Order: sequence, then structure tokens, then C-alpha cells
Amino acid sequence: MRKRNKTLLIGLGVLLVIFAILLSLNQFYIDYLWFVEMGYTEIFFKELVTKTQIGIPIFIGVMLILFFYLKLLNRISARYIGSVQKATKKQNILAIGVSGVVAFFLTILISDRLWYQILEFVNQTQFNLTDPIFNQDLALYFFGLPLYQEVFSIFIGFFAVIVVLTFLYTAYILYQGKKIEFSREQDLESIKDNAKGIFKSYLEIASRQIGIFLGVLFLILSIGSFLEAFQLLYSSSGIVYGAGAADIDVGLKVIIIKGVLCLVLAVTSVFAGYKKKYLFMGAGPVLLIVVIILGGAAQGIYESLIVIPNQFTKEEQYIANNIEYTQQAYDLANVETREFSGTQEITANEIKGNQITIDNIPINDQIPTQEMYNSLQGIRNYYQFYDVDVDRYFVNGVYTQVFLGAREMNNTLLPNEAKTWVNQHLKYTHGFGTAVSPVNKTNNVGQPDLIVKDIPPVTDVSELVIDEPRIYFGENDYGYVVTNCTTAEFDYPQGDNNQEVTYTGTAGIQMSFINKLAFALYHGSSELLLANEITGDSKMLIHRNISERVSTIAPFLSYDSDPYMVISEGRLYWIVDAFTTSDRYPYSQPYNEAGDNYVRNSVKVVVDAYNGDVTFYKVDDEPVLETYSKIFPGFLKDISEMPEGIKQHLRYSKTMFDIQSGIYKTYHMSNARVFYNKEDQWETATQFYESEKTEVPVESAYTIMELPDRQAEFMLTVPFTPKDKNNMIAWLAGVSDGPGYGQLILYEFPKQQLVYGPMQIEQRIDQDTIISPQLTLLGQQGSRVLRGNLMSIPIENAIIYVEPIYIQAVGGENNLPELKKVVVCYQNEIVMADSLELALAQVFDIQELQNNNQPAQSTGNTSTTAELVVKANALFKEAQEAQKSGNWAGYGQKISELEQVLAQLTQLTGVTQ
Repeated sequence: MRKRNKTLLIGLGVLLVIFAILLSLNQFYIDYLWFVEMGYTEIFFKELVTKTQIGIPIFIGVMLILFFYLKLLNRISARYIGSVQKATKKQNILAIGVSGVVAFFLTILISDRLWYQILEFVNQTQFNLTDPIFNQDLALYFFGLPLYQEVFSIFIGFFAVIVVLTFLYTAYILYQGKKIEFSREQDLESIKDNAKGIFKSYLEIASRQIGIFLGVLFLILSIGSFLEAFQLLYSSSGIVYGAGAADIDVGLKVIIIKGVLCLVLAVTSVFAGYKKKYLFMGAGPVLLIVVIILGGAAQGIYESLIVIPNQFTKEEQYIANNIEYTQQAYDLANVETREFSGTQEITANEIKGNQITIDNIPINDQIPTQEMYNSLQGIRNYYQFYDVDVDRYFVNGVYTQVFLGAREMNNTLLPNEAKTWVNQHLKYTHGFGTAVSPVNKTNNVGQPDLIVKDIPPVTDVSELVIDEPRIYFGENDYGYVVTNCTTAEFDYPQGDNNQEVTYTGTAGIQMSFINKLAFALYHGSSELLLANEITGDSKMLIHRNISERVSTIAPFLSYDSDPYMVISEGRLYWIVDAFTTSDRYPYSQPYNEAGDNYVRNSVKVVVDAYNGDVTFYKVDDEPVLETYSKIFPGFLKDISEMPEGIKQHLRYSKTMFDIQSGIYKTYHMSNARVFYNKEDQWETATQFYESEKTEVPVESAYTIMELPDRQAEFMLTVPFTPKDKNNMIAWLAGVSDGPGYGQLILYEFPKQQLVYGPMQIEQRIDQDTIISPQLTLLGQQGSRVLRGNLMSIPIENAIIYVEPIYIQAVGGENNLPELKKVVVCYQNEIVMADSLELALAQVFDIQELQNNNQPAQSTGNTSTTAELVVKANALFKEAQEAQKSGNWAGYGQKISELEQVLAQLTQLTGVTQ
């Protein structure tokens, strides 16, 4: 019975192993099919080919080393046992088997850890820039040190394997020679005695091997000390990131002493092993530990007694290194700096002369716009706008900044009874079209003024006509779908019926019988085999999330988490910003917790929303990307090959800009003394956002503007304030247009003059005796007031501030925030009006704008909103006083008058309960 159970378990184990192998092979086959479809098979096979190329010699070498080493152990142990016989056939087979198994697993581990580092090392590109301490090209730190450190750790691991294998194999030989005995009945003490016996016997028979082991170990540690010296350039223990005074003056010398000591101990350990001087061998590791402890203590004492009392003098050069190399690592060394007075007196003429900037001031915010798109343009519950992006187009010939959202399919939102396998994988397969609206316009109720809308997309703008609106690849976490089945796919709703379509694109893997079987196993779906709708002409679409799609092809790049869609020549495309990043740049301050301290937005990825084609374009020549290009030749195309219609929509990456601006808040200080004293530390300006009075940083934002001495450009901007202050000190812009693409421009304000910052404007809004009561009143009529993003807009050499005000009903679900007011501030003038045009007209006394907007402000009498608010507050106070005095007739009269004023305000503002 026991034998039968044992056989059954073995059989079950074999079946599990076979099933696991089949799953792995099936995964490999599916991945191969997909890479063939995408046209990137060279990337797919690169890892396999490289691992094979390095794995075969590693396996042969490790196996031979282990086999002959075990033979040596066998011969030494045999002499100790007293046997003069040759190794038995069983022992030879065991040696071969153990060597092969250990070599196999070590080969898998080593090749998996080394293949990519070897490719980078072999194909490395020089930076032509050296570090300030060892004067080595930075390519050493990016492509050399990672390989050396990996090899070092592998040597340590291999050494540990040899030690363990030696001990176990010696135990086996001794057991075979009856020098030790094991039995199931032994207690713990007997097992301990046996272990001690094995160790003692090993000391007697292999003292030379122990000496050699220690010698090899010290030799490896000596190499490790050499590598440790380069690691000083990433030290985080000093006043700045990178090697400091104590690291170089003491730490480096301690590392050199350790390295030399390890070389000496390597020789003496081998000598002691041959002479069987065990105490002498044991003294080596103890001496090394003592040197490490004393070295650490000496560095700490030097830091406390020498460096800190003379900190700037001692650290000045290292601070300068940190500043220089951080600026280089984030491409901040060539920021164009300009003076911006911010105090120019501008008039209506300057407003009219900067009409492009004025016309593109975004009075709509992305978050409310996305909510409105989902509510107004979602059409059906299974359509969803996951994001709304900012871009620019020529709208009837006028360069215009717009919001654009993609209407994607989310078939998980189908009613529960409709969530069938057929609906989710064969029927509801794609999204449909986009919604587009200018950032500076709303309709008469404060909603986005859509210039592309509905299904199929409707537009009067020729540049935004969409000939192929179907979206099979997008931002949603899509599952697989099968197209070209015998039944058509749902296309879009049309009245009481649904329009259907058959996919005619190029995406997808042909569903032959073998592929159907493979995908059924891959997805764990028997329906793929049983569904009659799926034929040999059907196509399987996988990896439909565009972020997953591009990262599967090129996982060695980092990607922006927010792709954006563009319309070009009647088709829809996604653009994904890709980055080369590293944590290996000497002296550069890391920007995240992972320790990354180098970044370049060197690649733009274009994904066809209908066909799923992925194309990588190189936009920046830099050493890391050049190395990738050598490793994977042909996967990158030059930016000159990008279609012009798509190229016009490239943007300065917001992710890149935010990293750069975050670093630049400190590293704009190029003078070591100023940096040390943090005399000019900046912070991102803050603002009040939405309904809560909580300070939040002003997010970088895209806008079209015409700066002094420049043409109208699409820019990404962010304002800075001094640390712990609210006045504006500087303003950073990243250019997205024309030959200046990728350029950073810093506009610095005079330090001796006050230029209001966003938070100071927010406080002035709250303190304004006309605006503040009006906001309070608007928030008490069954609605809540939402503040939009406060924008700092340069006009000539002055700044105007614009903040949209939204009203959203309280209670219920899916209440839309609608733009109702716009606040404009310039110098000491601050106005809230029903539109940006009217607010500008009141601030700058532009009569024609006031006349054009007068009907929107009329309530049938001459009272303005501000006057009605003041009157309402006065009536409310008078009613309270009448109530306190018991004058109920007067109280009723005042309440009646207040109701009339509130009715006028309701008519004027358009806000109702």
C-alpha cells in the first residue's frame, strides 16, 4: 500500500512538472507570436540568444570545475580513510550528477543576472565627460561598474556554494568510509557530534583547501574594495550627495588599506593552510574586521573634529561637484535665464496686442472638463473618458489650445445580465471617437464649448475631422478581444438600434487551431475553443493597454504614466513619452526614493489607436539611448521619419519638466557659498484649489503664450516662490514648439521688488470686500464653490492672474461643475466677472469688451452683481437687527426685500438651487 502511494505521488509530481513546462512553453509561444505581429522579434530573441551564448560556456566551465574539484576531494578523503582504491563508478556518476545539477542552476542564475549587463558593457557609448575624483569617463559608472559589481556578487555566491558543497560531499565520503554514521534514531546531540566530527575531519584532511578558500575569499574582497572606492561617488552621508571631505580624506584611504590588507591576507592564508596553522588563518578575518571598525570610527571622528568646524572650507569643492553634476544629469546646465520685471504698467493696448496669449488663457480645468465629458459625451454607460489631455491645433486656421478626451470602451460597466463572455470578448471591443473643446471657451451655462462631439464624431473644424474613430488600444486596463468573427462587433449606438462593424485593421494574431488551443490555455478560457463564432480568419488582440504594450516591447525604457491622444490626417494616435533613467550618475542628487539621478526624455512612442502599431522615435542623442540602439539595432527611428502631422503635437514632457523643476528649485544656485547657506532656496508656488481652503502646489500647466522677444508658443510653465515666502521669485517654461523644442527658459523677477505670488492672490480674493461675500453667497444656495487652477499669465513685462470659479450642486450624484465666474487680478486691481473678457474689460477699462458683454450682465435694471451682493448683506444685517429688537414687521419687510435681491442675483448669475 505504501509503495502504491509512493508511486502515485511520484506520478502526480511528474504530471505537475510536465504541466508547468507546457505552460512555460505556451507562454513563450504566445509571446513569440505577439512580437512577430509587432515586428520586434529581434528584441524578443535578444535575451534568449544572449543567455544561450553566455550560458553554454558558463555551464561547461562550472561543471568541469566542480567535477574535478569533487574528484580532488574524493582522492583527499580516500587517503584520510585509508583507501587506496580508485573512485567507484557510483562515486563518478555522483560527481558528474552533482556537478551537472549545481552547474545547471548556477548557469541559469548567472546568465539571468549578467546577460543585460554584458550587452551594455560590450555596446557602451562614451559620455566624453569624466568624474571629478577618479577622472574616469561616466560610461564606466553606467555600463562598467554594474557588470563588475554583479560579477563580484556572483563570485561571492559561487564561493559560498563551493564551501557548502565541499562540506556536504566530504560528509558523504566520510559516511561511505564508515568514519561517521547517521541513522533515523539519532537524537539532536548525536547529530551535533557528527557535524563537529565532519568539521574536525575536514580540518585534518583539507587544511590546504581551507587556506586556498580563504586566499580566494580575501582576493575577492580585495576586488570588492576596489569597487567600493567608486561607490563613494554615491555617498549620501555628507552635506551633499556624493563623496565629501571625510569620504575622500579618510574613507578612501581606509578602503585602500583594506584592499592591500586583503591581498596580503590572501597570500598568508594559503601559506597558513599548507602549514596547518589554523590560528594564523583565523587571525586574518579578525584583523580585517578590526580595520573596518577602526576605519569607520576614524572617519566619524574626522567628520566631527575637522570637517564640521570648518565645513564650508572643507566641503566647498565637493559642493561644487554636486551642483555641476546634478545640473548635467538633469539637463539643467543650459537653462536660458532672462530678467522679468513683472511690474510694467500695461493698458488696454497691451492686452489687445497680446491677443494670442489672451485668447488661450485656460479658463477651464482638466478635472471638471473630464467630469463634463463623461457626463455629456459618455453617451452610454460603457463609454468612458479616462483622461483629458491638453494639446494645440489650428482651429479654422487659428492656433488654439484645446482639451481632448478619448471615448474608450469599458465593457465591465455593462449591466450584469449583459456581462457575458461573448459581449466582453467578441462584441464590445472598441471605443469610438473623441471630444474636443477649446480651453478658453464655455457655452452659456458654463460647460465646455465642444468643437468635436457625439458618435460618429461631428465637427466643423477641418483639422479635427476623424475618418477612423475606432479605438482598439487605449488607456483602459483592457482584456483580450477576438475580431473578425462570424458575428459583427458592436460599433456605436444609433437611436434604438446598434450599428455593427467588422474589424479591417492589421492588428491581431490569426486564430488557427494551434493558436486557439494556445490562447485557450494562456487565458484559461475554454470558450476560445468552443465558440463557433471564432474561425481561422479571426484575430486575437492582446496587450491592448498602450502603457503595457510599449513596456512589453522595450522594458529597458521608463514611460510616462499619462499618454495623450492626437488627431492626425483623420486617424487617432497615442503619444507616449519614454525616458532613459539611471541611478549611476556620480554626484547627482536623486529625484526619487529608488535613487534615480539621471533622466532624459529621449524617445517618443507613437501607437496607432486602431491598428496598434508601435513606433519608437529618437528625439535626443545621449549615451544611454545610443547604447540601447547598439544592443537592439533598428528598433529606433529618427525623429525626422515621424509624420509631420504627429510631430506638430509633440509636447515637452510634464513628467520630465516636473522632475527638472523640482531639482531646479535648489540647483539653480550655481555658487557653492550661496548653495551652502541656502540663501536662494525656492519652492513651488501654492494655491487654494477646489472647495477646501488647503494649500496645494500649483501644478505645471501647458498654455499658448507670446513672451517678450518670442513668437507665440505652446509652453509648459510653473511659478516659484522663495522658501517660506509667498511672493513670486521666478517662473520656468519648457518650450514645445519649433526649433526651440526642449528648451528651458527661466524668467527671474527682481528680488528687491514685490511681485505677487499665487497664494497672495488667493488671500486677496478672500479678503476682497466685494468678491468674498459673493463667493460665500454663491456657496449657500444649494451649491458649493470650486476654485480652479490659478494661472500666472505674462503680458509684456507684467503678470496678470486668472482663476476660474466653478459652481457645483450639493447632494445627488453626477452633479456637473459649471464655470460661472472668472477672477482677474493685476497689481492692485482685482475683479470677478461672468467671463474672462468682461473681467479684463473692467480691470483695463476696455469699453468695447464691456459693451459686448453687457447683455450677459443685465438683470433688467442697472444693478451690478457686486452692488446686489453688498445690498443683500446690508439687508441681511438689518433683518437681524430688527429681529433682535422684536420689530417683526420690519424683519418681514427686510426679508421680503432680501428675497427680491436674491432673485435678481439668481437671474444675473444663472445659479439655482
